[in-house]
Amino acid sequence: MLLHVTHETRYEYSPAVETAQHLAHLKPLATGSQRLVSHKLAIEPQPAQRSEVPDVYGNTRAFFALEATHDSLVVTAESVVETSTPQLAPGIARELPWEAVRERFRYRKDATFDPASEFVFPSPYVPRHDDFAAYARASFAPGRPTFDVAMDLTERMYRDFAYDADSTEISTPAAEALAQRKGVCQDFAHIMIACFRVMGLPARYVSGYLLTQPPPGQPRLVGADASHAWVSVYLPGEGDGDGDGHESAGGWAEFDPTNGRQPGEDYVALAIGRDYSDVSPMRGVLHGGARHTLKVGVTVRPIEELRTQAAEAAQSQSRTQSQIQSQPPDKDLQ
Repeated sequence: MLLHVTHETRYEYSPAVETAQHLAHLKPLATGSQRLVSHKLAIEPQPAQRSEVPDVYGNTRAFFALEATHDSLVVTAESVVETSTPQLAPGIARELPWEAVRERFRYRKDATFDPASEFVFPSPYVPRHDDFAAYARASFAPGRPTFDVAMDLTERMYRDFAYDADSTEISTPAAEALAQRKGVCQDFAHIMIACFRVMGLPARYVSGYLLTQPPPGQPRLVGADASHAWVSVYLPGEGDGDGDGHESAGGWAEFDPTNGRQPGEDYVALAIGRDYSDVSPMRGVLHGGARHTLKVGVTVRPIEELRTQAAEAAQSQSRTQSQIQSQPPDKDLQ
């Protein structure tokens, strides 16, 4: 699919902000199943400084500084992305039992380092807690392949948890969202990641978007009118795991517990990290602006729909102009 993404973030401050520095993750990733066609980041008021650099996970991180007093800030990211259904990398050991995967990531002196190891450890929004292990065990049946574990956990969470935008905030601990069995996509992603990590397996957080209006005959997905979040689980490559260089490269498989499915071409990946703290769309340090209101709007639609809408608007404008020109002059003005 060729998708057009608009993500607008609007802050209103009271009193005004005197100076500010911001970081933003608003540029979609380039991956094996996703090609970034174009991207534009508009900032109002105009920043005194701005730059873009890749972060440690390969995401594009935008920095900008505002040095003039302002009582509002509007940041609009506009992107065009070509997507396809993610595919597992060749050589993935899809049938490898989860216990064998856990052993590959158990610390051993002088063992070959696997970069995915970083996603086994706790992070700010994903702590270790016995409650995660207790919930996870039903999916982690002995000998079950890691992919099947992840799919089972995804479907269980979809059945067990209620999407409730008013039940949590971004600061709500994942263990609390687990206990109340409700939350939003960020909560569900953190819970699923915590379940994998507490069992010794790598899992990471993916931020992104969903197609706002589904194709005819398909249900509208939860979280389609805002930023979305899901989970990426590491699957090792084939081989004996002894570090002798004969293993195939591993890869990541994605799962969306909010919607009980794997992401497809109707998803746009924005950034990856250990948890939300690594990939928050906007954050900053302000001097002033003790109070603020925030409004965020996200729209994802096929580029053909946008082109059709533009063509219809142009035709409507042309018809209106023709009607005006064809009207007889007003007699009172003759």
